[in-house]
Amino acid sequence: MTPQKTLTGKAWAALILLALIWGASFLSIRVALDEIAPLTSVAHRTFWAMIALWAVVLSLRLPLPRGLHVWGAFVIMGLLNNAVPFSLMAWGQLHIETGLTSILNAATAVFGVLVAALFFADEKLSPRKMIGVGLGFLGVMTAIGLENLRNFDLRSIAQLAILGGTVSYALAGVWARKTLAGLAPQVAAAGMLTGSSIFTVPLALIVDGPISFDLQPVTILAVAYYALIATAGAYLLYYYILGLAGSGNLMLVTLLIAPVAIILGALVLDEQLNPNAYAGFALLAAGLIILDGRLWQRFRKRKAVAAD
Repeated sequence: MTPQKTLTGKAWAALILLALIWGASFLSIRVALDEIAPLTSVAHRTFWAMIALWAVVLSLRLPLPRGLHVWGAFVIMGLLNNAVPFSLMAWGQLHIETGLTSILNAATAVFGVLVAALFFADEKLSPRKMIGVGLGFLGVMTAIGLENLRNFDLRSIAQLAILGGTVSYALAGVWARKTLAGLAPQVAAAGMLTGSSIFTVPLALIVDGPISFDLQPVTILAVAYYALIATAGAYLLYYYILGLAGSGNLMLVTLLIAPVAIILGALVLDEQLNPNAYAGFALLAAGLIILDGRLWQRFRKRKAVAAD
């Protein structure tokens, strides 16, 4: 078995930076939605990030994919990892707080474990994973509030839309492992965003009408942030951390994003979350820590030593 990589100081710094970037993305998207429609905001995000990443690919002189099957895989990956979740979450943020959106988004790791267990023989659910998933779901239900599930208004539907986005992310992880293995990360990200832009740009034009660039400066800054920094730049940083610290350590970013988004939402948008949201995040965080496995392994080692 390959030993799990450790978190060095450099890896921790990169992980915290990624959490700050993604945590602030919820705020920037919410600011942009004050002036532009959800589908248009998604089109901006995928299109400009695509341009930026292809510029990186060309500057690095990376080999370009040529097979039709690879481009077909990019299209499906773009739908699962960008077009569908970005659209659902952008619409959901119109009706719920950015902090709550970030908490529900953290459930991506929980759904990722479940979906991977369905498709891959080497990722079956162990007792530890089942406990982590159970705590994660309990945290999600607590954050949403069971009373909201009984009363289907826009707010409750928006929360379910966010969760739908996390399921789409989880399916994207499976698809990437099955179809995009071996590609340079920069090429995979650029191709994925190309696949998503094929859908997001025409859909925005059809539903929202012609895309206007006559926007307030704060909206332009928000779009530039979430497209160029929180999407294009964040993907490059994501793959850097993946190579430096491994996928298990990378999952810890989901624990750091929500507090950043909650704090920024409170400071900038004066958002106040229900206490249930904080309790739900605590349970979800506990589930993610158990899924990460390192504390569990330390507990078992201490128990074995004590038994000796």
